[in-house]
Amino acid sequence: MSRAPLRFYEFFAGGGMARLGLGEAWDCLFANDFDPVKAGAYRENFADAGAHFHQGDVWKLSAADLPGRADLAWASSPCQDFSLAGARAGLAGGRSSAFFGFWRLMEALAAEGRAPSTIVIENVSGLLSSRNGDDFRALAEALAALDYRFGALEIDAAAFLPQSRPRVFVVATRIAPPPGLTGDSPFHTRAVKAAAEALPPALAARWLWWGLSQPAPRNTDLAALLDPDEVAHWRPQAQAQRLLELMAPLHRARVAAQRGRSVGAVYRRTRQEHGQRIQRAEVRFDGIAGCLRTPRGGSSRQSILVAQDGQVRTRLISPREAARLMGLPETYRLPRAATAALHVAGDGVAVPVVRWLAQQLLEPLARAPAALAAE
Repeated sequence: MSRAPLRFYEFFAGGGMARLGLGEAWDCLFANDFDPVKAGAYRENFADAGAHFHQGDVWKLSAADLPGRADLAWASSPCQDFSLAGARAGLAGGRSSAFFGFWRLMEALAAEGRAPSTIVIENVSGLLSSRNGDDFRALAEALAALDYRFGALEIDAAAFLPQSRPRVFVVATRIAPPPGLTGDSPFHTRAVKAAAEALPPALAARWLWWGLSQPAPRNTDLAALLDPDEVAHWRPQAQAQRLLELMAPLHRARVAAQRGRSVGAVYRRTRQEHGQRIQRAEVRFDGIAGCLRTPRGGSSRQSILVAQDGQVRTRLISPREAARLMGLPETYRLPRAATAALHVAGDGVAVPVVRWLAQQLLEPLARAPAALAAE
């Protein structure tokens, strides 16, 4: 006997990566994003978007805009003010304050008896420590006020994809977790434990240690996801040389030490050296790309470096390669403009991480007898 689909709302939906990760077991009742580029990508990739997707400011929504009662509300609110690379404005920041627009809706649904059984809040890992933990404590207080119990998991997409992309997933629920969903987990990182230990007793009493297990070892590396060399757009050799000149001696030595054909990811960072801020190019040959960023984010567009037979070639990462590094299928329609495509991919959530979370935690939680009895 087939099961009825689970229902969800998706806020700050971007190009719909959380929806893709949740998969066919889930039915989207409502999705929202403010950004026109991301909204366009969402509409391009989901035929039913006209029935449930709303483009606009989350603050202008009301509970009446949200149909039915969802099993899950997913929120990947703007992360810039939580980012370790940013000014750390926290929940008071102009962009991350969009979270409170979302939370106002959760409060309104609760007042109507329609609060989602489970809420997932996905953000950068800086959420755990922003403003010395005050922001995470404020989030915990908001969840507790609506009678949610909650826990956090810090999951690096590198466990599933060849991209270093640590993110925190706060999973809050009104459902009593069935046996097997709580316990030890490799995703209880030092930062998660520190955030939990810093909570005052009343909030600590509502903490749940979600027990996700370690996934199977990843079987792909960066080289496997790249476009063929013959169709890639390589930089002129003079530009490749300038990139090498931006490297500190340690990183130039890494390039020189490569044998055979080696593929590396290069990203630019500003470092303090001898009291001065200096732009450096840094390379890694561990088969993993650095964290993808949006073109207007804190880091420049990532480069690919191929060292082979004493020669070095470099180029920018392509939009399709960025999409693969996020776990998007080849059929996913990207915006035609490279900057727009990289914006959609770099500001999303890694699809296989969402799938893992759904399989291991969200679906068993939503299908628990207590949850079914409450429907």
